[in-house]
Amino acid sequence: MQLIIEKLSNENAKEIADNWKYPDQYSFYNMTEDPEDYEEITTPELRADNYFQVLNNNELFGFFALYSTGSVIEMGIGIKPEYTGKGLGEEFIRIIIEFIRDNYNISTIRLSVVDFNHRAQKVYSRLGFSKTREYSQETNNSVYTFIEMEHYL
Repeated sequence: MQLIIEKLSNENAKEIADNWKYPDQYSFYNMTEDPEDYEEITTPELRADNYFQVLNNNELFGFFALYSTGSVIEMGIGIKPEYTGKGLGEEFIRIIIEFIRDNYNISTIRLSVVDFNHRAQKVYSRLGFSKTREYSQETNNSVYTFIEMEHYL
């Protein structure tokens, strides 16, 4: 794969929000399940400079969002549904970590993953993320348990 990172375009933001549909329990990640997430990704003013697209051969492969607070950057990610579960996550996360290293002066990358997403947790662990806590949060019309993980640069 030849992954390229750019600012998330309006066209691709709408594509992700409206058309990326994950199967079974992973439908939790459909943007249409959470009105706040949907509004943020589809509204340029709310998206601000926090969202990036990852292209593979000019095709949308994934996206990520970064929120910097002091020496910590919070990261959220998404991979196009047809590419999930195919062993491509490590390379995707690795390029995001390098992007953060090259463009932000921070010491810690933090992310949260819903507790049932064991695939993602394994990928994050293999790349040096460690579990820091568990917490419950109301989202998508229910309460879910999340695992917070951190990677130290």
